[in-house]
Amino acid sequence: MSFQSKLPNIQTNIFTIMSRLAAEHQALNLSQGFPNFPSEPALKALVSEAMAAGHNQYAPMPGIPELREVIVQKMELLYGATYDPETEVTVTVGASQAIYNIISSFVSPGDEVIIFKPAYDCYEPVTELHGGKPVLIQLRPDFSVDWEEVKQKISPKTRMIIINSPHNPSGSILSREDMLTLESLLKDTDIILLSDEVYEHIIFDGEQHQSAALFPGLAERAFITISLGKTFHNTGWKVGYCLAPAPLMHELRKTHQFNVFCVDHPMQKAYAAYMKEAENYMGLSSFYQQKRDYFLDLIKTSRFSFTPAKGTYFQLLDYSRITDEADTEFASRLVREKKLAAIPISVFNMNNADNKVLRFCFAKTDETLEKAAEIICSI
Repeated sequence: MSFQSKLPNIQTNIFTIMSRLAAEHQALNLSQGFPNFPSEPALKALVSEAMAAGHNQYAPMPGIPELREVIVQKMELLYGATYDPETEVTVTVGASQAIYNIISSFVSPGDEVIIFKPAYDCYEPVTELHGGKPVLIQLRPDFSVDWEEVKQKISPKTRMIIINSPHNPSGSILSREDMLTLESLLKDTDIILLSDEVYEHIIFDGEQHQSAALFPGLAERAFITISLGKTFHNTGWKVGYCLAPAPLMHELRKTHQFNVFCVDHPMQKAYAAYMKEAENYMGLSSFYQQKRDYFLDLIKTSRFSFTPAKGTYFQLLDYSRITDEADTEFASRLVREKKLAAIPISVFNMNNADNKVLRFCFAKTDETLEKAAEIICSI
């Protein structure tokens, strides 16, 4: 058959490549961002209870009411933000499906979408899939934003800006000053903000997450996307949600109902019950900071250099003192020869700029981190 690809330049993503290499070489996998420790027994028990109670048929299209209620309560507790559970919250199949639906609902052919690089790998192709034009802005070497460049790149065609904080893959965060600057830039425009906040609870060293919900001028135009899989160590369950003002959410649900219609019913029941206890998510920052600090202490004598991540469960390591190899080549050799998998950062940058940096996931057991550190220190 003859056909024209809508995404002719998209190849197998780097997460699949590195995880496959890790499996082939029986390597420690610190590449893909998933925990290797068990889910909470209490949360798994709640899923079983929901199944046994008969919650096994279609859930309501926007999500079960009790889960949307507890999400609204969480936003009030964390950010003092008010959302209507009926019209401003939609439960999705993870944050990626929410992001897809947001772009699908609002980006038309010729629309421009501003994306900061390095970027999570779904933003750009989904924009292109819907005929939009990605307008790329490379973050500074310290992963901060050049807001003057953003101002220059905003045009009458700009339909959306996508931000991600805490930031994957760098582990950096946007400050209050950053958000106020963005709020000022978007004032009196019709630009939609897509704020990817999946690591909202994983932020370190006493910093506070600057959610778009905290800033009225952003909240009035923002979709906020969240991953419960990231929060509760169950990435395979694929449950997330998004929040937005009612007129925006109304459009999103038009797409959502034909994309997946609804999300796993017993999982929603379990999360609704589990999230009623705020301590089940409030302690996440200290949990992961302990892992970050433990990992960095283990590798402090290595030849890698680093700046401690400010958020997420990813740590960048600079290997420029070790080799001049391209990061993709070094990452591949690290798997083959040292049995350790990481992610090369160049694949997320504009023009695949190679700064000799690899990303390691520290959402692992202490035993795994110790084994990985032993390898890192041996290089």
